[in-house]
Amino acid sequence: MKKGNVDDFDELVVSNNDVVLKNIAEDLRSHLPIEAMFDSEHQAIQKIHQHPLPMIHVDAFLYDDDFVDSLCEEGKMSRSYCTECGSYKTASLEFISHSFSLMELKFLYQHVLPDLTGKVVVDVGSRLGAVLFAGYLYSSASQLYGVEMNADFCQLQEMMVTKYQFIDRIKVVHADICTQASLLQKADVVVMNNVFEYFLDRQEQARAWEFIACNVRKRGSLLVTVPSLRESISKLQTDIQLSQWVEEMQLNYDVYMEKDVDREALEQIHLYKIL
Repeated sequence: MKKGNVDDFDELVVSNNDVVLKNIAEDLRSHLPIEAMFDSEHQAIQKIHQHPLPMIHVDAFLYDDDFVDSLCEEGKMSRSYCTECGSYKTASLEFISHSFSLMELKFLYQHVLPDLTGKVVVDVGSRLGAVLFAGYLYSSASQLYGVEMNADFCQLQEMMVTKYQFIDRIKVVHADICTQASLLQKADVVVMNNVFEYFLDRQEQARAWEFIACNVRKRGSLLVTVPSLRESISKLQTDIQLSQWVEEMQLNYDVYMEKDVDREALEQIHLYKIL
């Protein structure tokens, strides 16, 4: 195959993988309410309602900006709220997502992480499985484990794994991460996206982070977090000494020069190497 053809072929494979991920998102949307949260997530729903400014959960894997715009046009969603009922004073609603968008997933696997051939990836709080599905399509990781404590989400992930025949490399584990010491110890990459703040109280968050810091210890292994570790644990009472555990790796957030890229979202992604 000529060089040009190889590039064309690679491009075709990549864009085909984008299509597969979009199909998965479409399948998942049909099984979920618009806010992509289950009633079984009592604590997260309560926390979103208690937020000082009005906030809604919009899953970035399921709904990109264009999709949100079309939902707003149909009156199914709003980007703003009324600050005084009946007046014209409106302010922007804050959106929170517990999933990476397609762009963030591609950034993660194509620019943040190295070649994952033969490596084990663990996604803590795998939710809809976006990190797992993208890892299957965009990387050569040998095993992708999703640890999720919500049974409803585990069921959804299993459904997609079966439908899209990902069963050879993806395993969904229905468990609290604090029961998964041996899995964390063998992981080469651990991904944690907005993982504890909305689902656990402060004491439980501190306990979970202590557990992660105790067990994610394989020298040279990688930890991906949103937001930064410092931000996640600064409000908690823990004995974690970041400087003795990890080294932050610099990322290039300018790899996508297109105008519609949400650079702010990419900048929330942090990469650490375990010392």
